[in-house]
Amino acid sequence: MTPFKLIIGSKAYSSWSLRPWLLLAHFKIPFEEILVPLRQDTTKAAILKFSPSGKVPALVDGKITVWESIAIIEYIAEVYPDKAIWPRAKAARAHARALVAEMHAGFQTLRSHCPTNFRSTVQSRTLTPEASADVARIEAAWAEARGHFGKTGPFLYGKFSAADAMFAPVVNRLHIYDVPVSPATRTYMNQILALPAYQAWVHDSQDEPRIEAMEV
Repeated sequence: MTPFKLIIGSKAYSSWSLRPWLLLAHFKIPFEEILVPLRQDTTKAAILKFSPSGKVPALVDGKITVWESIAIIEYIAEVYPDKAIWPRAKAARAHARALVAEMHAGFQTLRSHCPTNFRSTVQSRTLTPEASADVARIEAAWAEARGHFGKTGPFLYGKFSAADAMFAPVVNRLHIYDVPVSPATRTYMNQILALPAYQAWVHDSQDEPRIEAMEV
């Protein structure tokens, strides 16, 4: 099987690119990484060669192109049904898909108040009430997933799945901005931070050129 091509943005800043990249890397699915530096004069044109939206990430599988993180994840799950991309149990899988959709569409205040920077050192930031409300909802959602479906392992649904990949950038935000969280939330965060694939992404981000407009 010819490896996928995954088009991503700068690893220091592209939270959406991390999501399918982390999934592919964790499950050891072969893929070719094509990195397009963000905020350059050539960025849009370079991405448009692969993605009709002009945004990253995008996945190319031969003549098939898939864009948007959720669609990419679903495609990977379809091509590799032997991999537990989604939880195997029907109820857990339905819950995970709903939670991932909520992640994809929501938490805008937290995203804007705590921008992504995978190479930032930990530095505390006071949250607005709206950002704090986002964090409260995230913690409640994680606790619900763990409580109902995650008792067989350290991740949201026991074993690492698409849901964990989708929330990995949120873990980064909560970590680098030193957001106060419950012990249970911190324990889950530490599992994501310790993943070899996550650590590889962060390691790669250190060597990229800085983009001042995107720095914390």
